[in-house]
Amino acid sequence: MNVKSELEYNKKAIKAILGSDDVIFFDFEAGDKAAFCVYVDSITDKELLGLEVIAPLTKADASKSILNLSKRITLANIKTIDKINDAAQEVLNGNTAIFIDGKKKAVTVDLKKFEVRAISEPPTGLAVRGPRNGFTESIKSNLSLVRRYLKSSDLKVENFEKGQYTHTSIAFVYIDGIARPEIIDKVREKIKAINVDGIPDSSYVAKLLSERKTSLFKQVGSTERPDVLIERMLEGRVGIIVDGSPFALTLPYLLIEDFQAAEDYYISQYRANLVRALRVVAMIFSILLPAVFVAAQLFHLQIIPLNFLLTIVNGIKEIPFSPSLEMFFVLLIFELLNETSVRMPKYVGMALAVVGALVLGETAVNAGIVSTPAILIMALSGISIYAIPEIVETTSVLRFVYLLIAGSLGGYGLIALTAFIVLYLASADNYGAPYLAPYSPVLLNDFQDGLYMNNVIGMVRRPASLGSKNKIRQKLK
Repeated sequence: MNVKSELEYNKKAIKAILGSDDVIFFDFEAGDKAAFCVYVDSITDKELLGLEVIAPLTKADASKSILNLSKRITLANIKTIDKINDAAQEVLNGNTAIFIDGKKKAVTVDLKKFEVRAISEPPTGLAVRGPRNGFTESIKSNLSLVRRYLKSSDLKVENFEKGQYTHTSIAFVYIDGIARPEIIDKVREKIKAINVDGIPDSSYVAKLLSERKTSLFKQVGSTERPDVLIERMLEGRVGIIVDGSPFALTLPYLLIEDFQAAEDYYISQYRANLVRALRVVAMIFSILLPAVFVAAQLFHLQIIPLNFLLTIVNGIKEIPFSPSLEMFFVLLIFELLNETSVRMPKYVGMALAVVGALVLGETAVNAGIVSTPAILIMALSGISIYAIPEIVETTSVLRFVYLLIAGSLGGYGLIALTAFIVLYLASADNYGAPYLAPYSPVLLNDFQDGLYMNNVIGMVRRPASLGSKNKIRQKLK
């Protein structure tokens, strides 16, 4: 539907599309001709509209072309549009559309004014040392943070708009000359192929970009920290920033990423390596400890030290459940407390978690439903699972699976399940990067920043697993 020279026709046509009470139609005089502007009340800077758009147009010579009239508006991002539908979409995007009688084109001006959260320290990925700023829900604010860190002409930003109803802005960012062209092309095509009703958060995009969509394991990296996004881009990854989400996505994703924290690169390498080792131990404890405890009680009593075995026997002699059912019950209570504390208001949730754990744990032991060793084992597993918060979704499910196998097949089942998972992950290829790199396949160069971290000044080459053509990160004298 084209814009016509009859003003009333244009007004009726755009009202038919934007029939909502918060869409404002304002009539005014552009020189000696009638005109009107249309905008969404809640997302438009009305003061700027009056001073910089309407005021100059009222003094303009309306006999001139629409292009000359638009030059009277002293603002950036001005477009001339000849279709009603395009003008309506610009209004929904937060711009203001101006129609003048006798003109077959409309003018749109960027006057968006969204209420956004101030830049602050992100709640995830906290660091004692390092930058304190984090991404917000505004894509412009997030891109400004990226530009603040990367003052290079090689930083490329490609904008997309996806979602049939949400028309969500997506920014695809990468460093030209570092990111592998094959990865850039593949991610770009996948973003172009997105065809959904709406994208309220970057997690939707992450699922659509995943190569193994039914996999239990994470496929796309994410971060709330600009410094982490920049560091990953400098290694050869690409980033995706979605409007309305404080989490930026990165590809390709490697499992080793979640054992690395932002603060590791700002503190002593010895402390960083100690913490990374603790994260590995925590992951093993969180997944295997309950399962191994159950398997040992049911199938492998000989591996339990005698004194500890006597303690367990004394603790479970009055328990009516089998070791596996007992541990399932304790794990279920833990998950319920965790879910409730997350969903409840902040301060109530904290109190509920503490009181619930103490009261339920003590009462269950005194009532003879569960044993003290089972509570202790689950407490250690529950504490350990949050040492690597980025993979809690995966480890919490794996804990149930391992517990089920331990209760039915014992230690041999646990070994077989672990071998299956390792083989599955070793065969996974995420956008051309081996999922378990640098350990499968063995990439000696990438050992500098694996579970063991070399000194930052010793990381001369980029990760070989990402295949960047620009392999040198720094030249040492």
